[in-house]
Amino acid sequence: QVQLVESGGGLVQAGGSLILSCTASGSIFSIDDMGWYRQAPGKQRELVALITRGGSTNYADSVKGRFSISRDNTKNTVFLQMNSLKPEDTAVYYCNAYIYRSSTRGADYWGQGTQVTVSS
Repeated sequence: QVQLVESGGGLVQAGGSLILSCTASGSIFSIDDMGWYRQAPGKQRELVALITRGGSTNYADSVKGRFSISRDNTKNTVFLQMNSLKPEDTAVYYCNAYIYRSSTRGADYWGQGTQVTVSS
């Protein structure tokens, strides 16, 4: 059994900051890419930021320069520092990770989602 548990969402004013965290637990052999996605009402889920096990990162154009993704491999945790938040950043944010439960058995896992609301 593998779980991703997110925390850190909430309500913030435009221009403010939030940090999200997500920790993987359970029967874990190793973790490859970890990332954050978001889904706003009436819209498709979209990639926000991705980080490889080695630390390479990739960001959606809409968050470049404002958001920063990082991870602590010793704690199976990924973070998303969100600065200069805008009302259009309002969405449910989901943690994602590709997790191996053995050297050959890997799969995509998702967190339950955490609401981020940015007021204008």
